[in-house]
Amino acid sequence: MARKEPLLSALKGGVLRLREGGGPCTDTSPHLASLCQLLESILRKGLQQPAWGFRRRDYWHWLEQLPTGTSGGPTPLSASIQQAGSCQGVRTAQGRGRHFLRLALQRKVLAAAVQQLAQTPRLLEFYDPVSSILGNEDLLEPFLSLLLVMTEMDFSLDLQNCSFLDESWLLPVCITYETVPCRALGMVLRYVDGRVFVTEVLPESQAEVDEVVLAGDILDEINGCSLRNAYNGQAGAMLQKLKGQPLSFRLLRWRWHDGEVYEPLLPYLKVLKEKEPQFQLQRSPRHRGEGEPWGLHGGRRRMSRGSLLWCPPALFSPGCFTTCATWARPALGSAVAKRCWTGPSPPCWRGMRQRGVLWKQSSAAVVMGPLPPPSPIQEVLFDVKEAEVLIREKPSSKLLCRYPYPTISCVGRCMDSSNVFAFCVAASPESPDRSTFDCLVFASSSEQECEEIIRRIAAGFKHTEWFV
Repeated sequence: MARKEPLLSALKGGVLRLREGGGPCTDTSPHLASLCQLLESILRKGLQQPAWGFRRRDYWHWLEQLPTGTSGGPTPLSASIQQAGSCQGVRTAQGRGRHFLRLALQRKVLAAAVQQLAQTPRLLEFYDPVSSILGNEDLLEPFLSLLLVMTEMDFSLDLQNCSFLDESWLLPVCITYETVPCRALGMVLRYVDGRVFVTEVLPESQAEVDEVVLAGDILDEINGCSLRNAYNGQAGAMLQKLKGQPLSFRLLRWRWHDGEVYEPLLPYLKVLKEKEPQFQLQRSPRHRGEGEPWGLHGGRRRMSRGSLLWCPPALFSPGCFTTCATWARPALGSAVAKRCWTGPSPPCWRGMRQRGVLWKQSSAAVVMGPLPPPSPIQEVLFDVKEAEVLIREKPSSKLLCRYPYPTISCVGRCMDSSNVFAFCVAASPESPDRSTFDCLVFASSSEQECEEIIRRIAAGFKHTEWFV
């Protein structure tokens, strides 16, 4: 008669609690961490240690030795093992094993891993047949049954959030922060045991303007390159190589979901405080205004879903800004449309910001020709990100246009109509002279919204470097 195993009973209860929650299980599910701890305890129970040698065995050591199969392509199981083994965010056998367990739950391959273990005698010898669960046939069968039940559950986990699995099953709040190319981000960094901490966000810097990074946060990745176990100066060297390019940071928040300090950070923060006695955790951005209509979504600002009217762009020679605006909105007045200029700054628009490189050909006189018939006005959603402007179709959210800041030459608002604005982009960015431009004209739902859009695009100009 098989002995009763408390771990299996606890695992059964954990599975039931997780299923009662309904919907997919995410990293914020209250019972996920305890379920993972139970799985880890079962995989470690009765694991025999070698009589000699310095490496202590963990369940990862047999996982990485599982047969990959004889078929042509990798299986979901072998791909998960390979991904856990090559992950730069973890550096210990414990971390790799935990990363694999999260991958296996989401990809539903944990039962397949245990079945392969049972069919591989040389790996099954890792377990004591008396004290273990995986090495005992009577206990292995109910464990596999529970794993098969778990394959019917949906898991939606952030598999990139793995940098603290070496230390804890408790994972930090993780966000992505995207920003434009800039001369200096304005983040002061300090290295503590291979972690890159932000100790200060400098006033009036790009990081402060973006209102995402807080003092006490950790830089975990830069443009997909891991900073786990980083050496002193590594982040700065990476940023120097990426100068002039849009940047994407993966940030680990010092504050956890409950608003308190993320517990595994406490030893690091103690060392950081000893090195920098003046260091203080920053709880909110320094200049967040009340009633701000922009919200953070995945590390970027997105405008509230107000309606904008968009006229498809008209080709024009440099300086023909007003012509396009008149085509979009005839009520602006025909007298304005008849003017021609030889300089880059049309007189009827204000708030224009120019880029010398894009306007090199603008000294030529503008020749006013007949305008094309206006296209139907279209409602769009205007999405101002840190590195680019996106224009989407309102009903379907289909992407219509995408303009990184270096391709935008100027932006402005019509003095005669407070909710009409436009910006110019190079029609052929790959052409050497960039003498042809498109002008995109919009009508926002309010003057305040119009001003906010122009301000955000202008901020992108201010903090974006243009390299010739």
